[in-house]
Amino acid sequence: MAQKKSVAEKQTLVYKDTLALDFYEAVSQNPKQVPLVILVHGGGFSGGTRDGESEVRFCENLAEMGYSVASISYRLTRKGGSFGCDCPAEIKIETFVKASEDLADAVNFLISQEPLSFDRSKLILAGSSAGAETVLNTVFMKDHYAFNHIKAAEFAGVVSFSGSVVNTSYITSENVIPTLLVHGMKDRIVPFATDPHRFCTTVDPGYLILGGSESIANRLDTLNTSYILAYDPEGNHDWAGFAYEKTGLVHDFIEELILKQEFVQSKLQIQRNTESKESDR
Repeated sequence: MAQKKSVAEKQTLVYKDTLALDFYEAVSQNPKQVPLVILVHGGGFSGGTRDGESEVRFCENLAEMGYSVASISYRLTRKGGSFGCDCPAEIKIETFVKASEDLADAVNFLISQEPLSFDRSKLILAGSSAGAETVLNTVFMKDHYAFNHIKAAEFAGVVSFSGSVVNTSYITSENVIPTLLVHGMKDRIVPFATDPHRFCTTVDPGYLILGGSESIANRLDTLNTSYILAYDPEGNHDWAGFAYEKTGLVHDFIEELILKQEFVQSKLQIQRNTESKESDR
C-alpha cells in the first residue's frame, strides 16, 4: 500500500500555446480514484492569476482534503481594456466564449494526460467572479448559439463564487448538474438575481442582462436538481474572494451532492469566517 503523502505535490504544464495550468495531486492513498476540481481564477477577464495567494491556498487545502486540483490560466481578452458599461455587450459575450473555449481545452488536455491521477468521471468546475461566469457558462450554455461550438467534457458538478450565466433559460433538464453557488446579495458587479451586468442602463453599450446565483438556484429548483445557494444578505462582490475560505462548504458539497448523490436543495445564509446558518432546506 502506498504511503500517504503529507503535502500536495504541484506540477506546472502548458496546455495550449502559452497557457499553463498547475496540477495539485491529491494527498490520498488512491489518487486515481479521487475527483478533479478545475479552478478558474477571477479578475474581470483582464487580470488575476492561477497562482495567486488565495488560489494556491484554496488548491492546497482541497488537495489535503483528498481531491486532485488543477488551477488554469486563460486568455485575458480584456487586459488593457474595459469590461464595464462602455464595453459593448457583444464584446462581453465574445469574452465569455473565449474563456469557455480555453477552459474546455484545459480540461480535455488534463483528461489526455495519463500519468495525472484522478477519476476522469468526476470532474468538478470551480471559479471566482470572471472564472465563475466561465464555469457556469461552460456547463449551462451548451445550446446557446455563441457557445454551442465548444466541445466540453461531461462534468459532475460546478462551484461558483459570485458568478452568473448569459441566460438562465438555457439551463435545462439535459444539462443540469449539482451546483454550489456563493454570492453576496448586494453585489453590484455580477448580479445576485437577474439584472444587468454591472447594473448598466439600457442606453449603455454594455447593457447585458445576466442570471445570477439566485436565478440559477431557482431554475435548478424547478428542474429538481441538487444545489446549495450560500448567500450573504449584506455581502457584495468581495465574496468572489471571501469564498475561497469556504473549503469546508466545498468539501461537503462534493461529498454529499456529488459522491453520495444526495438530493439537496438548500439556501444557506453565510457570513465570513463563521459557520453557515441554514435558512431553507
